[in-house]
Amino acid sequence: MGDTSVQKVMSENSPHGEMGQKYLASGVDVAMRLWEDQEPNDDKEVRTRDYETVGFVISGKAELEIEGQTLILEKGDSWVVPKGAKHTYKIIESFTAVEATSPPAHAHGRDEK
Repeated sequence: MGDTSVQKVMSENSPHGEMGQKYLASGVDVAMRLWEDQEPNDDKEVRTRDYETVGFVISGKAELEIEGQTLILEKGDSWVVPKGAKHTYKIIESFTAVEATSPPAHAHGRDEK
């Protein structure tokens, strides 16, 4: 039998990562994180990650540049960043979004590389 643990995570008590993300519920194969009220900024460094990310915009506006394509992300939009894809974000308007990562971004320092 697999993992049958149940957990509730209260976001006001969640730890934060060095990029401003708030870590939410996490399982063995997937984890959630929240980007809350991220303010407009300059382009962030282009990165590749060893996890896949899917996200959903709750409010605001951002620009996602991924593998030479540019997407404008607004309230109600969702997106995918495949594992290993070169990408960067630019916040245009105060931005709140939730993401899921697989495998979990926080494990083994994946988020901090």
